[in-house]
Formats: sequence, structure tokens, C-alpha cells
Amino acid sequence: MLKHTFKNPLLPGFYPDPSICRVGEDYYMVTSSFVYYPGLPIFHSKDLVHWEQIGHGIHRPDQLDYKNCETSLGLWAPSIRYHEGTFYIINTFVSEGREARRDNYIITATNPAGPWSDPVFVEGADGIDSSLFFDDDGSLWYAGNFISEEKLYEGHHGIYLNELDPMTFQFKGPRYIIWDGKKSYSRWIEAPHIYKKDGWYYLMVAEGGTFINHSVQMARCRTINGDYEVCPRNPIISHRHMPVLNPISVTGHADITDTQNGEWWMVLLAVRPYEGGHYNLGRETFMVPMVWAEDGWPMIDNETGLVNEEERLPNLPRCVYPPMPETDNFESSTLQMQWNTIHPPLDMFYSLTQRSGYLRLKLRPEVMEEICTPSFVGRRQRHKEFLAKTAMEFTPSTPLEEAGIALVQDDRFYYLMTVSEKEGKPVLQLWKTEKGVRTLVKETVLDTCEESKTSRIYLSVQGHTEGYTFYYGYDEQEMIPFVSNMDGSLLSSVVNEGFTGAYIGMYASSNHTASENHADFDWFSYQGE
Repeated sequence: MLKHTFKNPLLPGFYPDPSICRVGEDYYMVTSSFVYYPGLPIFHSKDLVHWEQIGHGIHRPDQLDYKNCETSLGLWAPSIRYHEGTFYIINTFVSEGREARRDNYIITATNPAGPWSDPVFVEGADGIDSSLFFDDDGSLWYAGNFISEEKLYEGHHGIYLNELDPMTFQFKGPRYIIWDGKKSYSRWIEAPHIYKKDGWYYLMVAEGGTFINHSVQMARCRTINGDYEVCPRNPIISHRHMPVLNPISVTGHADITDTQNGEWWMVLLAVRPYEGGHYNLGRETFMVPMVWAEDGWPMIDNETGLVNEEERLPNLPRCVYPPMPETDNFESSTLQMQWNTIHPPLDMFYSLTQRSGYLRLKLRPEVMEEICTPSFVGRRQRHKEFLAKTAMEFTPSTPLEEAGIALVQDDRFYYLMTVSEKEGKPVLQLWKTEKGVRTLVKETVLDTCEESKTSRIYLSVQGHTEGYTFYYGYDEQEMIPFVSNMDGSLLSSVVNEGFTGAYIGMYASSNHTASENHADFDWFSYQGE
């Protein structure tokens, strides 16, 4: 018997700031990706519950200059819209600090799977979390956030509106401030989306910052550029009054869509914390039903008014897609969509063709504890309980050469389990990097086969609520415990006040020295519960 509910989150793992649009009976969603490449993952669904990734908005290394940004900068909060045969994504690229340079650009495609155009930057568009709105008369509007020059209080931000030329994507006409935070004494107003319904223009924003006070608020006006009335029931959704260790916390940054059957649904971000209020999975994408009340204001349409772990199904035909593969055997000439690098690989450091059936990583001078493009190919940690495993063939030739598994929060907080060389013998080492300081936790000399020039070793990490446990083995079926219960909070977004979630993947480095060496990975598996 089929269940009549679905489980939140829709997209487990680091998929924050969801934006959604409907085209007929098809739904498309895009999320933030910060410095990871390819950027701006794009998903498709028929039933709003089951989603398949179909592409990325940023998918060519030369498409966008990532400017070597640190982990929580880069591609923030995209918005996706559709108009007369074309898909539009507008996105803020943040660099030089979180409140420094903010460049807003637009990319387009006729197929949401790609290819997407090169970016067109909107000159004079400051602020973050920009969004587009196509009005009934064909006009195109830009809504964005601004930092108030008055700065009457901490987090005094607001929302402005400006018409765009639909051909050049440049501002035309005056700028209108449509919600100054001082009107409602709101803090850090951002993530504006405009909708039109029953003769009203509705303006949805995120408010309260990106942690426990996060929320979704609403305002409306009869004219698009007028004085917006603030919803008397704001916030329309928030968990700010709940304990931090509620199963779902930090709710905010939303977008809404109607269905072909007349329902309304909201996608938004939230986190699933554990002890200490930590969350390694980052901010994830959740969904709740929404209804328009008799007074014209929206309300969450469930018994609690909260984001629940289990929610009723939309009234849509069920459409299930194959799950993300648990194992990648690297038998294709391109990486599967779940894989990312840190910044675009302008100098290609990996190959799927130099050795058929293997992912080959070049050893390069770049190291994980620097803001750079290291030889790292990783995927999101998507579950609190998971098991990741890989088979690696690698022979280090100097103590500075290393290759293995990396668990990464950013360049200052990560774990490495790598094979290196010490006194002429291969060694397995576990490294902990905290606040940019790298410390050796444990090492052991590995057994080697003199008949083989390449050593094959199996590396594995198990994630659980108590932390991370590392294993290695010479036989895939006989894994040897290496280090147990390493502190999981090291990779929590709370520790570095970051915006990303933990990544796990394959890593290789020659640690600031030249090297012609490489590491080969036969496969990589990830199983989550």
C-alpha cells in the first residue's frame, strides 16, 4: 500500500537557497553552490517529491571567473524563472568578503539541462539574492537586497526594485525601495521573490539572518513599485521559537509554486542539527504545503505551521526517478553529476581516460589548507549515517606526496586519510586540520607487495552521530579499523560560521613541490541511511 506522505528534506545534504518554477506539468529547481564546480545544480520533477539532477547552470570552466574565493563566497542564492520558451537564472557572485563585492549576473537556456549561456552582468546591481519577475505587460523586473546607508541597527537591510531591459539585462528607469527593514524593524532582509495573484503583487523575503532566527516573511502591494504592506502574521514560517535541537531547525529562504491542480507549495532551506546545535550536512532543501487564507495572506497548510519531517503528498501523479548511484566505477568519459571540484579546474588535474575505468588525480603543489584549486574530486555528505569507500592505487616517491580520502568543511577544517612515504616505506596517515593548523593524528606502516610497482589499498570512512571512523584494508572484504570517533563537529557549518556542508572525496597533493606522480581510484561508493 502506497504511503500518502513524503519525508523531508527533499534534497538531503548541502543544497541551500532553493528556487523553483513550474512549466506546465514540469518543475525545475536550482540551489546555491558557493565555490564548488560545476555550479548551481539544477533539478527536475513531475510530482514535487522525487527529483533528478539534470545539469548545472555553471558548467564550463571558463564560463565564470571564480576569483579563487574562499569556501563560503562564490555563487550565492540563485533564482530560476521561465518566460516564453526561455529559462533564466539570476545569481549573485560574492567575492572579496561577504559584504564586499557582489556581482549579479543572468544566464539563459532553452533547455534547463543546458547548455547555459555565458553570464551577462547587470551593471550597478548591488546586494545579494537577486530575483527576476516577468509582469503581465511583458516588463522584466529585478528585485535585490541592499545594505542600508542609514544603518539604524545591526542587519538594517532592505529590498529594492528596478526594471530591466529584456534584451540587454541592464537597468532602465528609477530604482524603487519597496521594503526598508526599518518599516518592520527587520534584520538582514534578503532573498526577495515577487509573485502576482488576484491583483496583488506579493513580495516574499528571508529575514533574521542565516542561523536560529531565520524566517520567511511576506508583504504585498497593488502596484509592483509601490509601498508594500507587511503581512500582519509575519513570519509566515520560522522555527526561531523552537529549541535549536529540534529535528528541523533554521528554516528560511523560500520560494513558492502553484501546481497544475491548484495547490501551492513552498520550498525552503533548513538544517537537521545534532548535539551542540551542529549540522555537518549544511543547509538542505525542504518543502511544506501552503494556502492563501481568506484575507489574501499565505499560511502554511498543515497542523503545526512548521516544517515537518513527514508531510502529505502533493496532488500530483507519482513520478519516481532512479536514485543517485551509490557507486561510481569511473567507466564514463565524464564525471557523474554528484561530483564537484573546489573552483573550476582551469588546469585539468583529473582524467577518466588516461587509464580506462579509473579516475586519475595528478599530484600538484596545491594543498587543501590554502584557498586554491586542489586535486580534489568530492561529493556532498548527504546523511548523518553513511559509509564511503574507495579503492586506490598509489605509490608515493617522497614524504611530501600523498593521496587518499578527504572530508572537507572548508580550507581550514577538514580530515585527510592519506598514503604517503616515510623512511622509504609507505605509511597511512590521518590528519586533522583545525583553524588552518594541520596535525598528525595517527600513522602506520603499510604492508607492500614487492612484486607490484603499484600498491592497492582500500580506504573507508563511516559517518555517524558520534563522529567519523576511518578504516583501511588490503582486501575489500577485510577492513581494518584505523581511528574511531573523530570529532564530527570539526566539519559543522557552525564551527566556521560557513554556508556550505561537508564534502567527502578523493585527494592528492605533492605539498608545494613539483611532481609527475598520480593516484588512480578504481571506484568510489557512498551509502547513506
